[in-house]
Amino acid sequence: MKDVLEYTNYRQYIADYYAEKKAKSAFTWQEFTRTAGFSSPVFLKYVSEGRSNLSEDASFQVAAAMGLVGYEQEYFLEMVKLDHAKTDEEKKFVFNRMLAIAEVHKVRIIEGDAFRYFDSWKNPVLRELAPSMPGAKPLAIARACRPKISAAEVSESLSFLIKANLLQKDKNGNYAQTETGVSTGPMDVTPVAVRSMHRQMGEFALEAIEGVPQKERHFSGLTLGITQDAYDEIVQEIAEFRKRIVAIATKNSAADEVYRLNIQFFPMTKKSVNKD
Repeated sequence: MKDVLEYTNYRQYIADYYAEKKAKSAFTWQEFTRTAGFSSPVFLKYVSEGRSNLSEDASFQVAAAMGLVGYEQEYFLEMVKLDHAKTDEEKKFVFNRMLAIAEVHKVRIIEGDAFRYFDSWKNPVLRELAPSMPGAKPLAIARACRPKISAAEVSESLSFLIKANLLQKDKNGNYAQTETGVSTGPMDVTPVAVRSMHRQMGEFALEAIEGVPQKERHFSGLTLGITQDAYDEIVQEIAEFRKRIVAIATKNSAADEVYRLNIQFFPMTKKSVNKD
């Protein structure tokens, strides 16, 4: 079983803990639940399946029943808080606490790299920009960015990209991408960061309407009345369109500028209810 610090979903940790104990002995959910101090013999089973939740006090009891102490217990309690968090800001705050605990104890959370990558527009922009500026120092790269950022921010982002194996740096100071693209993947927390990215990029798009010459940008839109079937078909078409755009952009490894393409398709009305 993985170290608790490698998890981001406390329900999965409980399920894996049970599975490992069960494989080695006649361990039962009833025994597990009783050890944690609960009367219902299936309570923790329901928790692992997402059918019940843990309160703050119950979180301590379950952590103790699984033998978690010190920073491991603290991390488990933060995972429970993450599951209970209602807003993106709350989720980001709790997840950053989890990352801090893991880093102190030299454990890398793979999902943490994805979270940090998508949490700031600087990372994807610099991942594209740095390789197109061979030998450039952080100050020169910073001056090429829109909106403005500092050389220190560039250095911080580039260090993260190298540590996360999203960029490589050679002895001459040149950067290269390790992969053509970066995918969010099927992760629990990353969508929070992706939503943050969409907000940032949406704000930049608004600024570009006035701040970027029309010959250097393209804005267009449609307002459509559609059915659910049409929505599904359009979303699939957008996915295929994105693939074609990526193919065009990657035909030539060289780049003289970094662009952002926002694809936004959202409702402007409330779903109608058909009446007999």
